[in-house]
Amino acid sequence: MLTDSGRETHSDKKIENQIVNEQFLNTLFIRLVAKNADLKNIDFRYCIFDTAYLRNCKFEDCDFTGCKFINSNLSGSSFSGCKFDYATFEKTFIDDDILDVGCPGAENLKLKFARSLRTNYQQIGDAKAVNKAINIELRATEEHLRKAWSSKESYYRKKYRGLNRLKISLEWLQFKTLDLVWGNGESTWKLFRAVGVLLIFIASFHTLKVGQPDSINSHIESLMLSPQLLLGTLKPDEYDSSYLTLLYVIRLIMFGFFMSVIIKRFNRR
Repeated sequence: MLTDSGRETHSDKKIENQIVNEQFLNTLFIRLVAKNADLKNIDFRYCIFDTAYLRNCKFEDCDFTGCKFINSNLSGSSFSGCKFDYATFEKTFIDDDILDVGCPGAENLKLKFARSLRTNYQQIGDAKAVNKAINIELRATEEHLRKAWSSKESYYRKKYRGLNRLKISLEWLQFKTLDLVWGNGESTWKLFRAVGVLLIFIASFHTLKVGQPDSINSHIESLMLSPQLLLGTLKPDEYDSSYLTLLYVIRLIMFGFFMSVIIKRFNRR
């Protein structure tokens, strides 16, 4: 059976100056207004802020667990010692320093928090904040996956057992591999580094195949030719079709990675 949740609704209210040690548990705020207000030790758990205007406010030791911010403006507001577990944001203007002071402690909650803010910043077109949120999300994801299969903490060992633990370890391995190759789509530097390592392998194989392994000049010449071999503009007769096919596939994959990074960067502008 369904019962009433007891949610209260406050519409078109204004906060004057200061509020301390108050509870607004499970409250819907519609068009709440506050500017330069101080709010300390307030329980906002499971509240919804719809079209709120909370500019330059100071929130200290407030609990925003399970809160939802929709079409709101929190620009210039600061948060000290606040709790944002399971909080979500949608089309809300909020300074990106919340990612420095408001992230939950648990990695799985941190990545969800950063993911929600990343989506929010994409909606309002803040490219710089999107990049910051993505970096935090990726770090939290890597740490969460690592702990899920290797940590001895009771939470992870109870949740991930047997085949689930093996599955999550493979996910972690895949994540680390893609991070090494191209930063999971967020690092052009790592992608260029991966291409550089690939060129060294191609040059080494070329030296062993058609060059003189004992000659330093042969290694240098092979390294100079490696970009042409990778791009397919040079196809030595000594190479068989299977190796050339492998280079072709690698070339397509690296080009796809590069285009994906470029498109993501321009998409955020």
